[in-house]
Amino acid sequence: MSDKKRIAVLGAGVMGTGIGQTFAMKGHEVMMIYVYDDITRGNPVDRMRDNLKMLCVNGVVDEKDVPEILSRVKCTESIEEAAKFADVFFECIVENLSVKQDYFKQLDELCPESTILATNTSAISVTEIAEKSVHKDRIIGTHFWKPAYLMPLVEVIKTKYVSQNTVDTIYGLLEAAGKSPVVVQKDVPGFLANRMQHALFREAISIVENGIATPEDVDKAIKNGFGMRLGVMAPFEVMDSGGIDLTYSIHEYLFPHIENSTEPSQLLKQKLDEGKLGFKTGEGFMKWTPEQMEESQKNLNEGLIKVARALGKI
Repeated sequence: MSDKKRIAVLGAGVMGTGIGQTFAMKGHEVMMIYVYDDITRGNPVDRMRDNLKMLCVNGVVDEKDVPEILSRVKCTESIEEAAKFADVFFECIVENLSVKQDYFKQLDELCPESTILATNTSAISVTEIAEKSVHKDRIIGTHFWKPAYLMPLVEVIKTKYVSQNTVDTIYGLLEAAGKSPVVVQKDVPGFLANRMQHALFREAISIVENGIATPEDVDKAIKNGFGMRLGVMAPFEVMDSGGIDLTYSIHEYLFPHIENSTEPSQLLKQKLDEGKLGFKTGEGFMKWTPEQMEESQKNLNEGLIKVARALGKI
């Protein structure tokens, strides 16, 4: 275990649990820190156990290894205890800038200078999160994707303060844990992947809003078309494969017809006003029964396992 770093996760919700599980599965000692109402939502070790059962059923984890994996995970409500324990902190708390700033200031004061402090924020500027801290060079963004124990991607977001040593250390840690880290060189809104994902969402909503296709057919077109290919051949490889000249010609003709609004869609606002929030309410762009929602989650987990296997990530 001497080559393994001790990992603390601030926030024991779904994302925090997934991150903790990721490292426990790779032999690291993990300490989960309860924040706010985390403790009322159940023990993260129990959630990890449920996740591991699913992985056992799908042949990813051997059932006999589960007790050893879970034995590496401890829980606490004491940040002070975790500060003495951890080599690396991953923060997974509420998406509120001032709250995050205060926690990072506290961690910066409590932790040895060698401890790396990482935030899993999906939206807030990492540079701003670091502003109240003194040792800003050891604060970095690590945006995991849900479910964190299955999705290989982690966006490593640099700030204007972060040291190259911090970047290299966290990148190596993630890579050794079986992740596919990418470095986001500029701390911009949406970082890297969410900018692309929500550009797709904007066009998908626009297609429905303009009566071009139904939500069901939009999803079907993506799942059975370019979405199926993306995990194997992504945009720049596709463009190089087809030819830059072809891509230029398509863009010259198509771009004037693609959605370019800088405001959220009126259709999206209408759904919000109607209280049609998706799985939360049983209806969003489509209607969902509890059975369909459960099947959707099952398909997601099993599909991600298949893709990760194909990519050699599990």
